[in-house]
Amino acid sequence: MASIDWSDEENDLIVADYFDMLRLELAGASFNKAERNRMLQSRLVTRSRGSIEFKHQNVTAAMIGLNQPWIEGYKPKSNFQFTLVDAVVRQLNTVQFWSVNEIIEKNLNEVPNIGVSGVQEDTRLWIGPPPTVSNAPPPIEPTLIERILRKYDVAERDASNRALGKAGEERVLRHEVQSLTSAGRIDLAKKVQWTSEVDGDGAGYDIASFELDGSPRLIEVKTTNGWERSPFHISRNELAVAEERRDCWCLLRLWNFAREPKAFEIRPPLDAHVSLMATSYMASFASEHRPSKTPILT
Repeated sequence: MASIDWSDEENDLIVADYFDMLRLELAGASFNKAERNRMLQSRLVTRSRGSIEFKHQNVTAAMIGLNQPWIEGYKPKSNFQFTLVDAVVRQLNTVQFWSVNEIIEKNLNEVPNIGVSGVQEDTRLWIGPPPTVSNAPPPIEPTLIERILRKYDVAERDASNRALGKAGEERVLRHEVQSLTSAGRIDLAKKVQWTSEVDGDGAGYDIASFELDGSPRLIEVKTTNGWERSPFHISRNELAVAEERRDCWCLLRLWNFAREPKAFEIRPPLDAHVSLMATSYMASFASEHRPSKTPILT
């Protein structure tokens, strides 16, 4: 087995192969890992079958740290050169197939477009308790997660992925309509609105729904392909609306979206559930030349 570090070219090759297998797995297609390993050995002539297998497991760890889906058959191994994470990011920047094409479309198409006249099949979201250190241990070494977060804003990647965000909101919209319909509140189901799609993002929430007693339920949706404790961005406006409408505002966090969407709900005050950290500042010209540093929560 070669003892030298993997080069960028070798990393790019192993990551491209991993992404190809992941695309097949997410689409429900089969592939032969052993055969693919043999093909890689013919191109990575200094690398053994075992080292290639181990490197695929390294890629899984990097994918988890970057809030991305991963191949379930390759258990994460965290001890690797950080240049491998750079290779995964290069691939993500060019081939974001699970966020913009048939993977998310397949996810949504498997959920009937429920009307308010009846429900043929119960396909509501699984909504569990918010994660804690005890009920959601990290799937990889926390030190690796911290190192990746220091270099890459993985929450920003999710936040800027408009296809992923829109798909998550649509999934929650269908869930709300179906939940109300199943409970016999067809009158309320007819009034559920996709606020962010109709009016834009300025409302401070994405879905205007209802509790069974008819009281308002304002839902801000945050979606990731990663695990349940993946960080996420929240805007100053969303925080303000959460504080002003404590009685009816909630945040619904969807995770593992590309494979099997699950969710949990948190309600204000948000700092009782998560740590809020300003990630940027707005620079303005203050009067009398006093410096102004206004934090922007994104």
